[in-house]
Amino acid sequence: MEDVRELIKIDVAQNGVATVTFNRPKSMNSLSSAMIVHLADIISSLSNDDKVKIIVLTGTGRGFCAGVDLTAAKSVFQGEVKNVSKDPVYQMEHCKKPIIGAINGWAITAGFELALACDILIASTEAKFMDTHAKFGIFPSWGLSQKLSRLIGLNRARHAHLTSMPIDAQLAEKWGLVSQVVPPAELMKTVNSIAETILKNNANMVRDVKAVVNDGGNLPLGEALRLEKERAHASYKAMTPEAFAKMQQFIAGRKPAPSKL
Repeated sequence: MEDVRELIKIDVAQNGVATVTFNRPKSMNSLSSAMIVHLADIISSLSNDDKVKIIVLTGTGRGFCAGVDLTAAKSVFQGEVKNVSKDPVYQMEHCKKPIIGAINGWAITAGFELALACDILIASTEAKFMDTHAKFGIFPSWGLSQKLSRLIGLNRARHAHLTSMPIDAQLAEKWGLVSQVVPPAELMKTVNSIAETILKNNANMVRDVKAVVNDGGNLPLGEALRLEKERAHASYKAMTPEAFAKMQQFIAGRKPAPSKL
């Protein structure tokens, strides 16, 4: 029996970037029932770990994640599918930390859905996305049928869903599905550079902006604008004199003193 801890590797760097790597290359990182539960536990744990600032999700070999292992499909689709504590996409959507998807290869169906649960997607030129729900007669439940159309438009999404066509990296970038496409050898270097840039920003505001962007994205524009104002006004009221002093130091071109814990 495969050790689930070996199938999903975790590496937390000193700068607080946690890299989560699917490590089942012979099956293009397809997910067993145990892997799904373990991934949900990992994301939940990293989200609540103060040492972790950013999460990177990637895979080994030719696949980012080839979806659910179809040999174990019955245990996945007819198991405890409504238990959010065992649902990695739910945990990713509610994660407090930014999640960067480093899409190294095929992201198929559930793997596609995991990619869409990331906050930023960087793709290798070898990356391909494909939705096979219609091909295998499986109803989507991790958000693919709703998120994809919001990212690339209804017509393109219907085309992808109904044909099960592969979307290569170049088309994914053209359609706005990914932020950037880079050669395979540059993928992790690029992702880590983006993570380092995020780390230079105010950690609390990174968290709050991620939350308001994601929460607002699920609302009509009018409601989303009201949500932004409500959270902004609450944030303004909580600002300290030190926060305003740091702004003045920044404007003056001086490096602010280290914050005292």
